[in-house]
Amino acid sequence: MELEKRQPKIFQEFKQILKAGRLSHAYLFSGDFASFEMAILLAQSRFCENPADGLPCGKCRSCRLIAANDFSDVKVVEPVGQFIKTETIRTLLREFSSSGFEGESQVFIIRDADKMHVNAANSLLKFIEEPQSDSYIILLTQDESRILPTIKSRTQIFHFPKNISYLISRLEQAGLLKNQAEVLADLAKDWTQAEDFAQNSRVLDLLKACERFVSCLFKSKDLAFLEAARLARSAIDKSEQEWAFHILTFLLSKRYEKKEALNYLEAVYQAKRMWLSNVNFQNALEYMVIK
Repeated sequence: MELEKRQPKIFQEFKQILKAGRLSHAYLFSGDFASFEMAILLAQSRFCENPADGLPCGKCRSCRLIAANDFSDVKVVEPVGQFIKTETIRTLLREFSSSGFEGESQVFIIRDADKMHVNAANSLLKFIEEPQSDSYIILLTQDESRILPTIKSRTQIFHFPKNISYLISRLEQAGLLKNQAEVLADLAKDWTQAEDFAQNSRVLDLLKACERFVSCLFKSKDLAFLEAARLARSAIDKSEQEWAFHILTFLLSKRYEKKEALNYLEAVYQAKRMWLSNVNFQNALEYMVIK
């Protein structure tokens, strides 16, 4: 099972929980690395027709429908735009009050739970404080600090850190060189994005441009100025420019044995702040060279 490889420790913990029949009614999953996949597995465990020691088979009708987000008693809520509206959560809670269509259980998964309006978040407290016997709610967030303390205190919290070694291994299997795999594993938030990066020629070109720029920083300011212009041409849109700053930070941190590396890391930080303040990307890079 791929989930077991992505989050081995957490998978083993939930394996024991399911085997013992001790699944809680409210969870908060902090971190984006395989947290949704784990939420789906827990939902499948409530409806699977052929479970083995509490784990779902993944192949029966219920498991397949849940994986396809087409199962009536498993609801997945996501933000519309930048927010999850209060009415969306209230509608969800009204469904909690009715029994399930397929069985007694109901599972509700809320992605980006930190984007709930404060009134929406407060609406959840009643269910979390007084859960129905066969209803479960799983909140997913990348920013635990933005979840109401009252909700955090009433849920079981599991942290889903990025599994760097897993990503590096998979990226090398996909044909990348080890140094490329290390950078993209650090850049990607999950395997899906890492896979996209590995197949995206623009990202690979951006990585090479960043490597040349960093190399020139330690050799010649004149060469670094030329490479700054070339790097700027490799990072046209905002997302690519943000990736470039991330890659530069990673590459410079790997050069810690060079005495100038710490100064350049500080320069990257200052250059990114300038860029966030709408300074031209190339000008921000040239500031790094001057500093």
